[in-house]
Amino acid sequence: MSVVSQVLLQADDELRYPSAGELSNLSEFFKTGAMRMEIATTLSENEKKIVDQASNQLWKKRPDFISPGGNAYGSRERAQCLRDYGWYLRLVTYGLLAGDKEPIESIGLIGAREMYNSLGVPMPGMAEAMRCLKDVSLSLLSDEEAAEIAPYFDFLIQGMS
Repeated sequence: MSVVSQVLLQADDELRYPSAGELSNLSEFFKTGAMRMEIATTLSENEKKIVDQASNQLWKKRPDFISPGGNAYGSRERAQCLRDYGWYLRLVTYGLLAGDKEPIESIGLIGAREMYNSLGVPMPGMAEAMRCLKDVSLSLLSDEEAAEIAPYFDFLIQGMS
């Protein structure tokens, strides 16, 4: 749910207009709109590069993942990992655009632990993969942009830890 939706639904539930504080928060959210759009554009236009570089970082840190018996051993398994990395990168942009971590939680984290555990995928490895995605993504952004999106990556990483 977006920041705007949250404010409107809460005010409506309480049969009132949004408060001055809520309107001020919305104003601040709108001021960063152009920057959030630019961040989302940069990440989406560079998805393949980000996923490739992040996975290469992960394989260097954890070569056991791509060695025989590892969860990313074989072209099919590796392709599935890369698909998931791209999917999580997209979820981070959804959260950023909404100004809310709820899309990351509801779409990407609820059930993820159970799914990955049932597939034998180690959650610490997924958290490390998300850290690599974060590092590569932030390297493409200005300091201000990186500071804006970092909490969304951190929320994802924490959810995988």
